Amino acid sequence: MMDYRLLLLNFVVSLVMCLQLNFYFNSVLSKSTKKANSMVYLLIFWVLDFLYLCAELPALVSSLSALVVIFSLAHAYHVDLKLKIIFSTLYAVLLTLVNYISTYILYDVETFDLNSLHNMNNAQFLFSKIMLLSCMLMFPLIQIIRLVAKRKSFPIHTRYYLLFLIVPVVSIIQGNVMSMYSEKNIYYFISIFGLLLLNVFIVYIFDNIVEKFQLIHQNSQLQNQMDYQDANYEKTVHSFKNIKRIVHDTNQQFLYIEECIKRNELEQAREHIRVTLNKIEDAYHRVNTGNLVIDALVTNTLNIGQANGIKIDTKLSLAMKDIHIERYDLCVVLGNMLDNAIEASKKIKIADDRYMLIKIHSNESALFLHILNHVEKEDVSLYSQKPNPEFHGLGLTNISRICEKYGGNMTIEMKNKVFNNMVVLPFHTNNP
Repeated sequence: MMDYRLLLLNFVVSLVMCLQLNFYFNSVLSKSTKKANSMVYLLIFWVLDFLYLCAELPALVSSLSALVVIFSLAHAYHVDLKLKIIFSTLYAVLLTLVNYISTYILYDVETFDLNSLHNMNNAQFLFSKIMLLSCMLMFPLIQIIRLVAKRKSFPIHTRYYLLFLIVPVVSIIQGNVMSMYSEKNIYYFISIFGLLLLNVFIVYIFDNIVEKFQLIHQNSQLQNQMDYQDANYEKTVHSFKNIKRIVHDTNQQFLYIEECIKRNELEQAREHIRVTLNKIEDAYHRVNTGNLVIDALVTNTLNIGQANGIKIDTKLSLAMKDIHIERYDLCVVLGNMLDNAIEASKKIKIADDRYMLIKIHSNESALFLHILNHVEKEDVSLYSQKPNPEFHGLGLTNISRICEKYGGNMTIEMKNKVFNNMVVLPFHTNNP
């Protein structure tokens, strides 16, 4: 039967490890990625760790069980699976190396003989004491890792994860060899301490690799987004040219109507006025809010919708023509919203189901944008299915960024294959 003092010691060690591992994962995976029910995972880890410390397991099974116990707490974070495996393994390696140092310290202080520990209780007492000392030594080590490690939310190629694992794996093998065949002297301590420093250094290297690739990726995304905005401006310019052409053509029609009136051909003048108004309405799609950005982008969307068999209804009403939102920002928000709705509508196979509703209105304090569209599937992704989905995902990010700039918000809802994207942009009087 297990000594109650050993149970108490294991209880304390498992509690310390629970706090320590939580601190470690908060450092390398970021506290912000924690799940809402993280306390449940902490409790599960505490119970599993206590059972692990009390169990009598063969060496290989014990090592694998330790990894499983550590990995159980990694599930409390919303990060990529590869990151959970990498940093769970790294912690296991660091703790093992620190265990070797703890063994050296206890060996030097208590002068015990590891080979003479035939009594199982004594062996477990020693193991628990080593674990407790290792946990205390791990706290400053984790603090060092915390200084060099940042949140790893950017995915890199699998080969880099595999290369990153080489040093911890070699460290474990080397540590086991030294523990079994080397004397527990100062050279043993220096060698193990060197392996510890090497593993901390590899975290620093990995962090810099991630940062480098993240910067490259962000630069590429920003370039794509700039190209996308250029295309939106092209749409705006095209709409302005159409408006200019309509105005020019209308002037010519007025000259003809004026001549009809001079000749007293009133019926012919009325007929020509009717035909001219119909053509103007067809060409302009009745988009005339007074705001050039809204008029141009909505008109362009109506043209695209007509070409692709998408029925589009509009409800546009601005309390004032001069809204206090920068034209660039408005172009980014409305352009992305309309583009996403058109993109989703094009994917609907049944032509009669292709439908969009564009609602834009304002009051004295804010602009309200609401784009409704039908979708093909209920579980539609919020990100674009175009050849460059990561770029279009950045479009949603930019909408959110501009909402934050103006103190507004974006809401996305999906129900019964109807997708609603709603944005509120409060006016800032200092924004032109």
